[in-house]
Amino acid sequence: MRTRLTCVGRAPTLNCMATEKIIYATIADLAAGIRAKRFSPVEVVDAHLERIALLQPKLNAFVHLDAEGARKQARAAEAAVSRGAALGSLHGVPVTIKSCIDAVGWPTPAGSLMRKDYVPSEDAPLVARLRAAGAIILGNTNTPEYLMAYETNNSLSGKTCNPWNLERSSGGSSGGEAAAIASGCSAGGVGSDGGGSVRVPAHFCGICGLKPTPGRIPGTGHYPPGGGAFGWIGVVGPMGRTVADVRALFEVLAGPDPGDALSAPVPIRKVSENDVRKLRIGVLDSPALGKSTPETKASVEGAAKILREHGFAVETKRLNGLERAIELWWYFFGPVIAYLIQHEAVEQASKMSPMLRDFVAIATADSAMAFDPFERSCAERDSLRAAILRQLDETPVLLSPVSAGPAFLHGEGSWRLGQKECYRETMRFSQWLNFAGFPGMTVPLGSSPDGLPIGVQVIGPPHEEEIVLAVAEVIERGRGTWLAPPGLKD
Repeated sequence: MRTRLTCVGRAPTLNCMATEKIIYATIADLAAGIRAKRFSPVEVVDAHLERIALLQPKLNAFVHLDAEGARKQARAAEAAVSRGAALGSLHGVPVTIKSCIDAVGWPTPAGSLMRKDYVPSEDAPLVARLRAAGAIILGNTNTPEYLMAYETNNSLSGKTCNPWNLERSSGGSSGGEAAAIASGCSAGGVGSDGGGSVRVPAHFCGICGLKPTPGRIPGTGHYPPGGGAFGWIGVVGPMGRTVADVRALFEVLAGPDPGDALSAPVPIRKVSENDVRKLRIGVLDSPALGKSTPETKASVEGAAKILREHGFAVETKRLNGLERAIELWWYFFGPVIAYLIQHEAVEQASKMSPMLRDFVAIATADSAMAFDPFERSCAERDSLRAAILRQLDETPVLLSPVSAGPAFLHGEGSWRLGQKECYRETMRFSQWLNFAGFPGMTVPLGSSPDGLPIGVQVIGPPHEEEIVLAVAEVIERGRGTWLAPPGLKD
């Protein structure tokens, strides 16, 4: 089933060249153009709403679209420019959010029939921060049910297609967000990541996505909540077509919030290429992560080559302990979360999508929940994380694949071991970061023989997102201009 969206009272169609210039502009160019009155917030919003009307039937990226609300905000933003008011860093920039993040008055179902009637009464802190910076939030985007898959499909709003190839998955769980941004329906946005759910969709759709350190951006108002034992695993993070877009969003979103137990007053730092060039870069080597496609390996080698050409010291870095880290990640993400889902959905189990039902069955078959192993796993998690950190004292930045390969065909992904696209085998490159609490970022760099994008992952120390962004920007500059999905240019 596809979500049906209507745009009542659409504005006259803009010139095609002007529209493409707007929909694929960077956040910085949009904000600067609005300030300089080269184009108005109304023109920018109309261009994006027209793009959504064109592509929603093909991609199904959106769950809720607030077209009239966006136009109203755009008119107010235009009036603010005209009267010379103080403008936020994102003034007039149209963005989107994942449909598991609270926005007042909008349905926020997290892909579930069990939550289809949930409408929050207040904005999540990150949504309030976007609005305060002047961003115009167009709507929210599709997810798998309860975010528990690397493919965006559910019984409530259907599947989201990859803008590069409609037969392929856009990834999960932030697949709707990645598809909207890659296709020019949104200038940037916010996803969430419990095992690669920002980074993998960014990789599949050819954009950038940052998984921050837990607490660096507050997860308050996100569903499922990330408190207690899950605080290290699940985070919210910015997504955009360029590293600069992600940085612009990160600087607005970051900061403490009392609703997030892991949040801390870590100030935003300015980190230059000269600063990070002093750091050693490691190309991650670990048999625990499995094999990746030749093109994926070549992309990581290409990133290393770019960094060497820019004066960085790059070496192979063997990291021990990742096999156990991934086992423990699965314990918390799999059996523990499945146990909680079972109890929450005890009277609504018939409403579960096939994907979520399959996840719960597989995860609960692994082990029975008991207090003693849970407590031991929490303690082991902390000691193993410390052991991994100590190995990175002299090589604090790593390069690795995001996943074993590019976007798979719809329906190929599964949690079942032994299948071609088993998530517990192909997504290990991303999962261990959620266990360890490290920041990681996807930067598009290569392509598959089928023309699908391939991203490279830049990994940094906790609370050092600025270092990750700076290194990623060097790789991006060495790669050249970002390319839009070719089939969607018209």
